[in-house]
Amino acid sequence: MSRFDSNKDYYSILGAAEDASRGEIERLYKRKAVEHHPDRGGDEEDMKALNEAYAVLRDEHSRAAYDAEREMPEAFSMGWSTIPYSSPSAQADAISGQCVAALLFLVVGLVLLFVVRYQYVLFLWPLALLAGLLILAGIVHAHSAMSTVRGTFALSHPARRFVLAQEMVFWAIVGGGCYGVYFILRYL
Repeated sequence: MSRFDSNKDYYSILGAAEDASRGEIERLYKRKAVEHHPDRGGDEEDMKALNEAYAVLRDEHSRAAYDAEREMPEAFSMGWSTIPYSSPSAQADAISGQCVAALLFLVVGLVLLFVVRYQYVLFLWPLALLAGLLILAGIVHAHSAMSTVRGTFALSHPARRFVLAQEMVFWAIVGGGCYGVYFILRYL
C-alpha cells in the first residue's frame, strides 16, 4: 500500500511545478511552512497537508511512484504500488519452457509420423494428421522462443537489428527439415 494519496495534488499544495527540482521543493516548503504553521496563526490541517506533500515530493522514489500513479490510476487502483516487471530468471524460465515444448512437440510428432508411415495401414490417417499438427505446434513454439530471446536483448544489440535475416534462417531451417522428412518418408 502506498504512503500517499494520488487523488491529492501535492504539487499545487506546495505551489511547485511538476518538474521542480528537489531544492526548489524544499525552498517552497519552508516558505509555506512559515505561513501555515499553527504557532504563527496558520491552520493545522493545512500544515498537515503541506507536510504530507513535502514528505512525498522530497524523496525521489516516492515522488516517482506518486507521478507514475497519477499517470496510470487504473493500474494502481488494483493495489499495485509499482509497475510489475519480469525478472531475468522468469524470462529464462519462459524461454526454456518454450524450447522444451518445441522439442517435445517435434519429437512426438516425428515419431508418430514415422510409425504411421511404416505401418502401411490405411486407417491410421488421423494419426498422421495429428502428427502433422504436433510438428506444426513445435515449429510455432520454436519461433516463439526465438522471438522471446530476441526481445530480451537491448535495442542496440545486433540481434534486434537483423530480424529479417534471423527469420530467413529460421524458415530455411524449417523448410530444409520438412524436405528432409519428406525425403525419408518417400525414398527410405
